[in-house]
Amino acid sequence: MLKKFVLAFTLLITTFVCAIVIGAADTTIKDVWLAITAPETNEIATMIHEVRLPREVAAVVVGAALAVAGAIMQGMTRNPLADPGLIGLTAGANAALAIVFAFFPSTNYIQTVLACFVGAAFGGLLVFSAGGKQFSPFRIVLAGAAISTFLYAVAEGIGLLYKVSKDVSMWTAGGMMGTTWYELKIVTPFICFAMLIAFLQSRQLTILSMSEEVAVGLGQQLTRVKAILFFIVIVLAGASVALVGNLAFVGLMIPHLVRSFVGTDYRFILPMSAIGGATFMLFADTVARMIHAPYETPVVAVVAVMGLPFFLFIVRKGEKGL
Repeated sequence: MLKKFVLAFTLLITTFVCAIVIGAADTTIKDVWLAITAPETNEIATMIHEVRLPREVAAVVVGAALAVAGAIMQGMTRNPLADPGLIGLTAGANAALAIVFAFFPSTNYIQTVLACFVGAAFGGLLVFSAGGKQFSPFRIVLAGAAISTFLYAVAEGIGLLYKVSKDVSMWTAGGMMGTTWYELKIVTPFICFAMLIAFLQSRQLTILSMSEEVAVGLGQQLTRVKAILFFIVIVLAGASVALVGNLAFVGLMIPHLVRSFVGTDYRFILPMSAIGGATFMLFADTVARMIHAPYETPVVAVVAVMGLPFFLFIVRKGEKGL
């Protein structure tokens, strides 16, 4: 297992370096080193330090957050189709952003992040309430599609009525372009804190993923464990939307791929999902930047092209336990 983690981490570091070096402007590894050690040495170093580095760090942070959130949701609900972008969390955060922009235009970035947390919680609670107590995969997905559509409609309606549609769209377009070190400094601690709690709860999540009957039989406090896990997912999804906008399918794909390598123990699934999600987002962002350089393709489109076939494959495969 250690070899798998070393290999995955090596791939992450390699992808990170390639993502920083590759771009519309010609750069080298030496330029990257200068950007890290002396960002004001020249124009290229400054560009890397102020544009590419925060962008790729954001890709790492968001990819890890969404993948871990998806893994937790799949384990908690035993639903192979669970994903923060598919069951109302990101739609709720998006609606919260629209409300903040329309009614509280002077809100600072920290308050906006907190609003995303509240919106994600509201969206998730609506979906789970509509999906029923049994957490049926297809009922949850159908409820998620309906609630997400409703919340996106609310966000669009508010945006049009109060003329903030452009602001909301620019924020939630689903990309790392324009990410700053200040935004990372605000959001990253929330994500790191939530992921730390997730790793500490990984054994409880493994038990819960078997069945609620097994969990109760082993003495697990279901309500407490579910509340903690749901809180973690809210923080991870809300922080991700606040930083880069709406990105679906990352939390769906990565945990499934990871389980094929590390098995069903969430003590291994969660950290490997974090590494896999970060690597995937770095790759997707690099493709988005280079597929039509110097123009930029929305990374959400790149992720959707890869994620939608995977989603359909999982739907056809059906629920086979996690």
